[in-house]
Amino acid sequence: MYNSVTVEIINEGAMNLLRDMEQLRLIRVNGSPPAPKINWSAYNGAMTKQSIASVEEQLVELRNAWE
Repeated sequence: MYNSVTVEIINEGAMNLLRDMEQLRLIRVNGSPPAPKINWSAYNGAMTKQSIASVEEQLVELRNAWE
């Protein structure tokens, strides 16, 4: 008899334990791994705020450069 449960992983160590149990053929882990966490604060100030008109103008220039 097989039972299914849903588990919320709150620690990467727990995920490692689940993978170890899967390798021992005790459990099967379904689902895809979560996307990596992105440190968005590292990108603060990387781009300056621009008006939509300015951005559109730059896009037109870039597109025209490819033609």
